[in-house]
Amino acid sequence: MKKCMIIGCGGVASVAIHKCCQNSEVFEGIMIASRTKSKCDALKEKLQPTTKTVIETAQVNADNVDELIALIESYKPDVVLNLALPYQDLTIMDACLATKTHYVDTANYEPLDTAKFEYKWQWAYREKFEKAGITALLGSGFDPGVTGVFSAYAMKHHFDEINYIDILDCNGGDHGYPFATNFNPEINIREVSAKGSYIEDGKWIETEPMEIKRVYDFKGVGEKDMYLLHHEELESLALNIKGIKRIRFFMTFGQSYLTHLKCLENVGMTSIEPIMYEGKEIVPLQFLKAVLPDPASLGPRTVGKTNIGCIFRGKKDGKDKNYYLYKIFDNQECYKEVGSQAISYTTGVPAMIGAMMIITGQWNKAGVYNIEEFDPDPFMEALNKWGLPWEEDFNPVLVD
Repeated sequence: MKKCMIIGCGGVASVAIHKCCQNSEVFEGIMIASRTKSKCDALKEKLQPTTKTVIETAQVNADNVDELIALIESYKPDVVLNLALPYQDLTIMDACLATKTHYVDTANYEPLDTAKFEYKWQWAYREKFEKAGITALLGSGFDPGVTGVFSAYAMKHHFDEINYIDILDCNGGDHGYPFATNFNPEINIREVSAKGSYIEDGKWIETEPMEIKRVYDFKGVGEKDMYLLHHEELESLALNIKGIKRIRFFMTFGQSYLTHLKCLENVGMTSIEPIMYEGKEIVPLQFLKAVLPDPASLGPRTVGKTNIGCIFRGKKDGKDKNYYLYKIFDNQECYKEVGSQAISYTTGVPAMIGAMMIITGQWNKAGVYNIEEFDPDPFMEALNKWGLPWEEDFNPVLVD
């Protein structure tokens, strides 16, 4: 029996679990493990009557390596799919090493005390995973994730070398709240309030938060303001894609979101430095997360579309070539299928596919790898089959 342990039970995990249950030929058994077992049980109760996949649930503290090891040893999954918080990547990797179990995640490790998005902590595990004969697949979400698969696909089928990549993440959805985040508020706000950066000629160029703005007309969504952010896949793509001269990441934000965020920053609510409040130490950003709407609750009220993709510029047979791979997704279609909004969907589906690539042996290399280091073709086929069919444009409007 092929089994997957899924750690986490938030919005992205819910989508991945739905998709595993739709794909019961591969996922014959899943265990949903989270700090809050009641959330896992509720999902099991909803899904078990609809699937041949045998669903089990468990309570686990993903910060505790011994607890994780004990749970993995008792369930014996073929792969652990980490959909917990990025702070917990290393403890889950440690548990996978100890039990010789394959590992998949969607976001790179970051320490609690600093909003630093780097792969160095996870890349340090390469030799250990090689010696253990197991695979760690890093970044199997959408961005990072599908953006890396898109890059590998473009390199394999359309270019001899890729010189420029612009990753464009447009969320045209509207949830009706004055201010809410489409995924974990703590991670989202840390990401967008950090300094921006991009890679040019092998060097990181740092910018002030939201300093670089462009306007782009997105198919299916329309014209949107987008801002240059630091994003983790820049680091790995710059190493793994041949010919890179510059790689940038842009994300769209509405003016209401930016105004609210600036106000919250100005009054200290986005700080990750602990403060004393009524005799107890609290982190302002974690308190803010507690009072903001839960991203998992946004599905029924979110309308509009997302458009996420990569514009590539490079050379094929000595000639300049431009190519745009992207995916448009409608929030309400997503809600009808799995009860969540599009941001969770576009991350949860690739998470399931990454676990499927490992569990079926289609991707099989011992060590720690970013997603673009594997053959993109079976993943691209799976995107079309499991709900994220992609589109391509051979004459895209470029970003200056």
